[in-house]
Amino acid sequence: MKAFVPLIAVAAIGLSGPAQARTLDAIRSSGAIGLCAHPNSLPFARKAGDPPGFQVELGQALARELGVSLRLDWIITQYQMRSAGCDILLDVIADREAQGETRLRISKPYYRTGVALAVPSSSTLSSFKSLNGATKVGVQVGSVAAMIIGQRRVPTSTFGFESDSLDAVSNHEIDAAAVTPTAASYFNLTHPDKVLRILDRDESVADLNWNVAVGMIRPDDALREAIDGAVERLRSDGTIDRIYGRYGIALQAPR
Repeated sequence: MKAFVPLIAVAAIGLSGPAQARTLDAIRSSGAIGLCAHPNSLPFARKAGDPPGFQVELGQALARELGVSLRLDWIITQYQMRSAGCDILLDVIADREAQGETRLRISKPYYRTGVALAVPSSSTLSSFKSLNGATKVGVQVGSVAAMIIGQRRVPTSTFGFESDSLDAVSNHEIDAAAVTPTAASYFNLTHPDKVLRILDRDESVADLNWNVAVGMIRPDDALREAIDGAVERLRSDGTIDRIYGRYGIALQAPR
């Protein structure tokens, strides 16, 4: 239900066809694990150029932990999932309700995120509770944040992408943008002359907060255990934090 972050980040993808299970033995025998990612969605992933995106870098780290290489399966829409043949997705919401139609199995979470407010550095706004009838907030079309903020009778402006709402805030067209900390942090990294202030998430609203995990497409128990172990090791040695840090993102521990 939390369709707020980009397609691959949410993994809100209906696997309406019979996905072929891939065992850990099959992946190691083939020498590669497949990651589905969008080819043009920095900071998540991109097909050409440097940096490649944190999903690609994390995928490579996970593959190394499993003793295989990473195969990238590029998809644009949810309908390509069935034929892509990938094994995992990254930055997946670790929630059974959110994944009800995807049939993904979820690893142990590796960070916590949700919806934050990005505001101009000069803004007097301090939290979601400080929003009122005089503040206009950019929201993503069809998002839970749009519904919740609208229910509070706060004026909203709808955008197709988080980056568009962040541009609008930086240009003082709106007062705040309800976006993921990931999007806001990457915006600040890539717009050093327009740095926005990122307000804390409101943990009192469950639908605006979630843990993030690896999504696995019908794995066997051995693959799921191997992914869980790899995630734990990469969290413990700081690899995951360093990967996201290269994109200006400071991760919060999962709850």
